[in-house]
Amino acid sequence: MTMTRRDLLQAGALGASLAGMGVFRVTEAATPGGSGRYAEAWPALDGFVEQYMRDMNSPGMTLVLSDRDAVQRVVTYGFGDLEAQRKVRADELFEIGSITKSFVALALLQLADEGKLDFDRPVRDYLPWLRVNSAYAPITVHHLLTHSSGLPGAGDVFQADPEDSHLAAYAPGEHFHYSNAMYDVLGILAWVLDGRELPELLRERLFKPLGMLKSEPAITMDIRDRLVKNYAPFLSDRPYPRRGRLCEAPAVISSSGAGCIAATAADMGAYLRMLANHGALPVGRLVSEAGFKRFSTPHVLAEDFGPGACYGYGIAVDVLDGRRLLRHTGGMVSFMSALQVDIDEGVGGFASVNAQQGYRPNPVVRYAIELMRARRKGVALPAMPEADDPLRVENADEFAGTYAMPGSSRVLEVVADGEKLFVVYEGARVPLERLADADRFVARHPALDRFAFSFGRKDPEAPGSAVAEVSHGGDWYRGAAYSGPEKFDYPESWDAYVGHYHNENPWVGSFRVVVLKGRLMLDGTIPLEADGDLFRLRDNPFNAEWIRFGEIVNGKCLRMRLSGSYLWRVAAP
Repeated sequence: MTMTRRDLLQAGALGASLAGMGVFRVTEAATPGGSGRYAEAWPALDGFVEQYMRDMNSPGMTLVLSDRDAVQRVVTYGFGDLEAQRKVRADELFEIGSITKSFVALALLQLADEGKLDFDRPVRDYLPWLRVNSAYAPITVHHLLTHSSGLPGAGDVFQADPEDSHLAAYAPGEHFHYSNAMYDVLGILAWVLDGRELPELLRERLFKPLGMLKSEPAITMDIRDRLVKNYAPFLSDRPYPRRGRLCEAPAVISSSGAGCIAATAADMGAYLRMLANHGALPVGRLVSEAGFKRFSTPHVLAEDFGPGACYGYGIAVDVLDGRRLLRHTGGMVSFMSALQVDIDEGVGGFASVNAQQGYRPNPVVRYAIELMRARRKGVALPAMPEADDPLRVENADEFAGTYAMPGSSRVLEVVADGEKLFVVYEGARVPLERLADADRFVARHPALDRFAFSFGRKDPEAPGSAVAEVSHGGDWYRGAAYSGPEKFDYPESWDAYVGHYHNENPWVGSFRVVVLKGRLMLDGTIPLEADGDLFRLRDNPFNAEWIRFGEIVNGKCLRMRLSGSYLWRVAAP
């Protein structure tokens, strides 16, 4: 892949990342297990990683692979400092994000092995200060561990208003809804039961037995010099395009159960080896056999992790080619990580990228596991996965056409050129780049980049049906295949809620509220459903998050709350 000088100028110095660099850096680290058994697979893996990092515009990556016997490979790719073009070092710390949840779960399983915890007891028996507003049965520790409590995950454990409670959306145990806040509660629970705060507890109970002696159980300013330099989108209040500009991220502090670990790749290799051995260590066990079985049991359907995926205790439980797979991803303000372990074959991998760009490096870890399994069986290596160019749209012709805004003279022209898709703006073609959802695209143009272009099908339940409409924020255009209503009524009071809301906490960030086809929407993509004096997020029926709009001044709402976190209106558009 090459990048023109014009592309570099448009992207900015940090927008280029690997895509514009001529040299791809691969640095092998010495590993205790050696890599002789798998050595023939590494060139194929390195080739795919180069392709993947260029496709995804990744700055740098650390990768470790283990089997039941040893850590088999530690390798780094790309840049640990884009400006200086310095390669990633194997001893640098990467924040592993939500993979921390599996560590918290294992600590709680140890406490259960010691008779200090009953997973089926209501959590308020242990933490009576936890305020929950629920019309349903009590929420147990098991429900929190499996993200099936019915409680939101976007707010804080201790909300700004001491009179507020965490609001249950449905009965516990019925559905999966990922909740960072409730894993923060579990970290506090571990502290209450053990007597040591979570970082010290994790170091003593897990890091030391595993030999993770170079990792840190809390992210603080004290370790910033040991962290690899890390990056975030330059424009954080809008959809991020793959070739978007990056900037160095601000430091964060975290000591909570949702994500507080910063680790080296080699240390994560020791963790992989333990998981591949079903909780066993070279001497003794980290957790009992019964505890590991509970950890790795598919307790609840969790299709946020993919079709058919389930969730155990702090870890997703899935099947890959007929084998049981434990996996989790981790997203921090400026890191993206992926962990996968085939616990039947006994091989696993962990990868982390030093930027937050909206994806997780799952394809790298999955391909590495496939290669290792092939070498263990003595069969041909699997083919390298295909490249993923975000500007390539195989079915581009389906979206092409002229779309009209009802009741207006405005039109939106979408043009297909082979496998490329463009929107016409002021007479010029602006390329559209695929986002994670198949029918959503982003345009890298300052007048168009605040919202995604979201295409709708004639039959929303049939992905192959004709494209009938397209929206961009609150703007809606109908195509020739559209046959539904063209006018939509909604309460006039909703107009006051339309606007841009922001919180300086990077975990909350920005949202833009629009009215689209008679519905309130977040960022033009997440519908809001009125429920009494609040609105439920309805991107899926089991989303437990909620929004409540606050003070109205001169016809505009100045503050809103997302599951307890406050956001304030931005006067600019």
